[in-house]
Amino acid sequence: MELSHVNQDGKANMVDVSEKPEQTRTARAEGFIALQVETLQKVKENTMKKGDVISTARIAGIMAAKQTHLLVPLCHPLPISKIEVDLEMKDMGISASATVRCVGKTGVEMEALTAVQVTLLCIYDMCKAIDKQMVMENIHLVEKTKQ
Repeated sequence: MELSHVNQDGKANMVDVSEKPEQTRTARAEGFIALQVETLQKVKENTMKKGDVISTARIAGIMAAKQTHLLVPLCHPLPISKIEVDLEMKDMGISASATVRCVGKTGVEMEALTAVQVTLLCIYDMCKAIDKQMVMENIHLVEKTKQ
């Protein structure tokens, strides 16, 4: 099996996508952060000391997706056309999903995964003063498409 991110000398290498056709590419990722009941209640009531957790986390995820190529060494900078970050309160925490779309030569799954991870990380940061048992989990790619 030939590895796409390794050159003939076995060194890390950015894939050349110049010959690939531009296509509409979409990726969706999800993840979850488990919170204590008291923490979740404060988030719902918007009474956390650091402010509006949900809105701040959503913006953090959007910003992170746009910076993925600066965080992950071999990712291409992409002309992202849409980033949607959704958060949903559950009984034991908050689920996050991110959908990223672009017209380009390579997929946007790393951007969607980065958006979810940083969304959850922002929640963690904003709640860490009162909840020492938070767990970010099940961060995964749900789907990716190209047309």
